[in-house]
Amino acid sequence: MHRKTGGASSPPLLNDSAGAPSRRHFLRTAGATFALLVSPLGRAAAASLVAVRVWPAEDYTRITLESRAEIRFKYLTLENPDRMVIDLEGVEFDSVIKHLPDRVTAEDPFIKLIRAGRNRPGVVRVVVELKQGTKPQVFTLQPIGTYGHRLVLDLYPTQPIDPLLALIEKSSPADAAAGDDDASPAIARNVREPARRDPSAERRINRLITVAIDPGHGGEDPGAVGRRGSYEKNVTLRIARTLKEKIDAAPGMRAVLTRDGDYFVPLHKRVAKARAVHADLFVSIHADAFVKPDARGSSVFVLSERGASSAAARWLAKRENNADLIGGVNIGSQDGHLARTLLDLSQTATINDSMKVGKAVLTHLGGVNTLHKPHVEHAGFAVLKAPDIPSILVETAFISNPEEERRLNDRRYQSRMADAILKGIRAYFDENPPLSRVRVARLD
Repeated sequence: MHRKTGGASSPPLLNDSAGAPSRRHFLRTAGATFALLVSPLGRAAAASLVAVRVWPAEDYTRITLESRAEIRFKYLTLENPDRMVIDLEGVEFDSVIKHLPDRVTAEDPFIKLIRAGRNRPGVVRVVVELKQGTKPQVFTLQPIGTYGHRLVLDLYPTQPIDPLLALIEKSSPADAAAGDDDASPAIARNVREPARRDPSAERRINRLITVAIDPGHGGEDPGAVGRRGSYEKNVTLRIARTLKEKIDAAPGMRAVLTRDGDYFVPLHKRVAKARAVHADLFVSIHADAFVKPDARGSSVFVLSERGASSAAARWLAKRENNADLIGGVNIGSQDGHLARTLLDLSQTATINDSMKVGKAVLTHLGGVNTLHKPHVEHAGFAVLKAPDIPSILVETAFISNPEEERRLNDRRYQSRMADAILKGIRAYFDENPPLSRVRVARLD
């Protein structure tokens, strides 16, 4: 059994592992807490939740409880059967929390069902029945943007999903060309037969090229919002899925999405996923926004070592880097090295390659949409900091421009945008074939 408390003003449990508090301390704390909850009329004034949300994903499921005031809570995990119990202190059992069970879908990989009800005066108990054992991360977030105080419960599997193994299992045997018997069918394939016997083409495509596609934002982080109510996170996912379909259909290539649903992925984990599958290229898809509705056009950005190429690029990078604050990252659980993602000596060569692919993609985007700037821009985007993977960020159009917002929601335009990005990627790899890799042993 695992038990913890939360909330800045929460008194510790009497049987907390840190030791029982003194009677005087307990009475003083309890008295202060009681004073906070009692109204002038002598009746406890329970706080109300303003929203409850559940975000299921393959890697984890997030439960978010939002309130105007800081949420005080205690939680514990139980086995046989696996479940999690959360006591919300000083919270009103109203229509908002009553609808929390309705937020769970049958497809959720971790949650079987949620029950909620009054446990005792002033306490609402939430019971999360689980489909499997989990390693929960529970943390609070301070108000930011349109959000108030948030209590976040992230339910991770006890054994983290290996992106590379998942990619192997998802790969179709039909994709593999005849090759070395000791090679993994998904990771180490030989050359696909070109349509024409062209020795230079055979040299260029000497193994399967892996492209990591990163749909910007997601889940708690909607990204920019258009005048007609379009969310950037939805537009980027549609374009990313379309691009993945086109890449998977192209000879010698395959694509991996950093997210394939409406859920939040921290910036450093997007980079980590790309590195885990040994991606040859990282493409982050976004839809720009500006305070003026007449701003328009497509852009391509790469990482800068020496600052942004313009004030607008600096502003945009700051806004995109704030995704972690809005989406909600458990700072205490981050690995220090991954969180910093410092530049190293290999970064310069990677940025040069990023510039090459960025120019190729920008050229083809110009055939689909007006270009906001005729050149690739630089800024300190955290999501582009993979030291060994050429990385670009594509701002497909301005979702804050009503005309471009309409086009971003058009399936044909999304397909044309994906075609342009793919043409740029192929042009880059035609001139810059990826290096060969050590073969990966077959998994028996």
